Amino acid sequence: MSEVRNSKRIWGWWWFDWANQPYNTLLLTFIFAPYFAASVAPDPVTGQALWGWMNFAAGVMIALFAPILGAIADNTGPKRPWIMFWSLLYFIGAWALWWAVPGADSSTIFWILVAFGVGMVGLEYGIIFTNAILPTLGSKAEIGRISGSGWAFGYLGGLAALVVMLLFLAENEQGVTLIGLAPLFGLEAAAREGTRSVGPFTALWYLVFIIPFFLWVREPKRQKPVSRDVVRAGLRELGHTLKSLPGQSSLLAYLLSSTFYRDALNGIYAFGGIYAAGVLGWSIIQIGVFGILAASVGAAGCWFGGRFDRRFGPKPVIIVCILVLITVCAIIISTDRSMILFFPVEAASNAPDILFYFCGCMIGAAGGAVQAASRTMMVRQANPARMTEAFGLYALSGKALSFMAPGLIALATTVTGSQRLGVSPLIGLFLIGLVLLLWVKPEGENPHAWEPEHAA
Repeated sequence: MSEVRNSKRIWGWWWFDWANQPYNTLLLTFIFAPYFAASVAPDPVTGQALWGWMNFAAGVMIALFAPILGAIADNTGPKRPWIMFWSLLYFIGAWALWWAVPGADSSTIFWILVAFGVGMVGLEYGIIFTNAILPTLGSKAEIGRISGSGWAFGYLGGLAALVVMLLFLAENEQGVTLIGLAPLFGLEAAAREGTRSVGPFTALWYLVFIIPFFLWVREPKRQKPVSRDVVRAGLRELGHTLKSLPGQSSLLAYLLSSTFYRDALNGIYAFGGIYAAGVLGWSIIQIGVFGILAASVGAAGCWFGGRFDRRFGPKPVIIVCILVLITVCAIIISTDRSMILFFPVEAASNAPDILFYFCGCMIGAAGGAVQAASRTMMVRQANPARMTEAFGLYALSGKALSFMAPGLIALATTVTGSQRLGVSPLIGLFLIGLVLLLWVKPEGENPHAWEPEHAA
């Protein structure tokens, strides 16, 4: 009976990934971001700049408060009430994107960016608290597989949501969807209502599919009483953790490493759709098809990555994935409409498109697998008694320098005058992350201290 109960907890935890993935797939990467830059902002260059500043501001907000909230949460008992609150922010932020009308005035653009940032904060904080539940789902040998399978399930959720959007809602320049239909529910194509509906669609998707998480994921009973002054206790323990970091060389090296390679990966995600639209001239529909392919291969990559994680540990998986992503960046830098790998091609050739689709598959597979393995690695490096705080620090490491990728891309684009060469700094960020992994111990500082808790 206990095995059945824990199996339901695992499935409930996986449903969280399924529910939240459309914010990344539909809004951040493949549908809303290129739509905003191309149709809502005054021009694509301004749109890319505004999008970068919004991501920067949301990243600062997450970085500043994630470790504090995690430390407080470790002193307040159940995490589910916190996750409910972050879910509310997610829902409100996503729904409000409906008002992102084409050619919006500056005031509307400002509030649309604020709404997206609110939803992003809800998404990221929710992930911190649900990631902290991961060690309670299985043994140390099993959490790699559980994490990888959960990320794969999330990719499938993002894929399913993207397919629905492209087939029935998002319209192209001719006002029809991928299969030639007018947007459903009488949505007006001329006002881009089909594409704008991606916000409410993402919000409703989350509202429906988060239900199994709250029904099935019960938390372990606390072994120590909840502190009365939870804020002071949380901040005191966070301060102790931060002071102890220099003495925890493996954890510190891992946090620094993940700062760089995860920022580079986020740079690929945040600007991939904008890049495809600008360099290759792709439409929203084409970018969506690219997303379907990337998510499909990504789900398989996460699943296989979880199995390799279980057998070899997360560190080798992370290293291989970073090398794949470096290779992808090198291919992108050397390819545009006129050339492939610096070799010239005919202007009408579709070879650059095919190669970029291939790159999308590699980004999906390696990107998903490295994120799944990264949270497994965090579990191995962290203090089991301070897991939410640890994932708060993990979020901090992912956001503390989140301005690097967009800032360096903007600088390189400005200096070179080339959107293609603008992504070249990502290679440097990946390399720094790879080098820092040399100081990361695969099993953490104290491999024998880690023991999973289980819900009663």
